[in-house]
Amino acid sequence: MFPAARDRAAVLLRCGTFFLVKCAKPRYNGDMNRPDYDKLMQAEIGALKGCRPRLLLHSCCAPCSSACLERLKDSFKVTVFYYNPNIEAGEYEVRKAEQLRLLEETGWADALDCDHESQEFYRIAEGLEDAPEGGARCMKCYRLRLERTAAEAKRLGYEYFATTLTISPQKSAAALNAIGGELEREYGVKWLHTDFKKRGGYLRSCELAREHRLYRQDYCGCEFSRRARTCND
Repeated sequence: MFPAARDRAAVLLRCGTFFLVKCAKPRYNGDMNRPDYDKLMQAEIGALKGCRPRLLLHSCCAPCSSACLERLKDSFKVTVFYYNPNIEAGEYEVRKAEQLRLLEETGWADALDCDHESQEFYRIAEGLEDAPEGGARCMKCYRLRLERTAAEAKRLGYEYFATTLTISPQKSAAALNAIGGELEREYGVKWLHTDFKKRGGYLRSCELAREHRLYRQDYCGCEFSRRARTCND
């Protein structure tokens, strides 16, 4: 499956570009007074009463998806949708190859392929190139990726859709769940509320990344995030 991407990843690993970033201490972005989205997820799963509906899971990368899939795999028939037009060429292929390798090693989910479509990210980012991390550009990027996931879920008859993005300590579960809720109403596919960082989810993703020797990036993947990181170094 996707040999070109895997071959590129293998070359990069042999060239010494494989690295694991030390996991940061979780930071929760001021969501203390927000609904407990993790409890909402648990309640939704409890209401399934043993049924395993189909869920289309948008994944940002293999390390983040690992702990999310571990939690979801027994309650849903999960398909991973790696739609990330924000990620730069080169970096994109490596991360996609690692995502597919994790799925092949674990068997926790199927994969739904799609094109990179980087032009879509630059279209929504126009005029917001200098916006701060977590600002307006990121909100538009979240919506771009989640809306494509919702559209594919509707087209293919999935009962639920969700994202791995809520596992990141750097991203607001409140903002992501608000976008997901809006898209549920628009597309008629159930949004699974999540806050995967809860109950040690982020730390578990770090453990699984080490176990599977996954490439773990140190920025979101877009060129604007990379520039900001470089300026702050």
